Amino acid sequence: MLVDSHCHLNLLDSVNATGDLETVLAAAREAGVEHLLCVGVDRPSWPSMMALIQGRPNISASIGVHPNDTPGAAEDEPDEAWLLDGAAHAQVVAIGETGLDYYRTDGDTSFQRERFRLHIRAARKAGLPLIIHTRAARDDTLAVMREEGADAVGGVMHCFTEDWGMAKAAIDLGFMISFSGIVTFKSATELQDVARRVPEDHLLVETDAPWLAPVPHRGKPNQPAWVRHTAEFIAELRGQSLEAIAELTTANYHRVFGRD
Repeated sequence: MLVDSHCHLNLLDSVNATGDLETVLAAAREAGVEHLLCVGVDRPSWPSMMALIQGRPNISASIGVHPNDTPGAAEDEPDEAWLLDGAAHAQVVAIGETGLDYYRTDGDTSFQRERFRLHIRAARKAGLPLIIHTRAARDDTLAVMREEGADAVGGVMHCFTEDWGMAKAAIDLGFMISFSGIVTFKSATELQDVARRVPEDHLLVETDAPWLAPVPHRGKPNQPAWVRHTAEFIAELRGQSLEAIAELTTANYHRVFGRD
């Protein structure tokens, strides 16, 4: 059985348009996906996201504000009290997604670093792992992680697209490396090399649905069922069976994100 360690169920067009989550979940079950982590990206949508998944034991959640979420009204900004209150919810297993993304943000990026530090501090207080997004911000991401003691809680570098040096640095801080459908793209040769090298006990797979659908569905709206394609591709890269990759990534997920 597989786990989709990062998806956004509330952002899937099919769910938004019809409210029909059951079809998405049925397709995931048919593909052998036993559990999903639905990831929060902003404060205003978090209550409706939690209402969507409420009481579903095979869906966990996180609370956080994406680094590219433009600063807005004070009530829409994350603060420690909001993060810690959300972290107490029984289905919440992580803080994030958080991190740094300079690729899409022009001008002053100091707000991203301030938010990132806030999330790490909240994660340490809550005793929950972090879901970290990083793009075009390698050095600052690692610096903030080290300065704020992110290694005290660990977590995952989600939708990893960096090189082996970045992966090794994150692994040394106790973080999982999670691969999305990007690893299946023909052009992603460097990333494929990283996927071969990540130790078994630091490997995860995800969809980031509704984005980044893997081959053979590239360009289409992604869905949790298609994490199987990514797992199959990584299994072939590493010379392992799909069953072995499913078993170890599922065990890794539950070790990092399981709540007693």
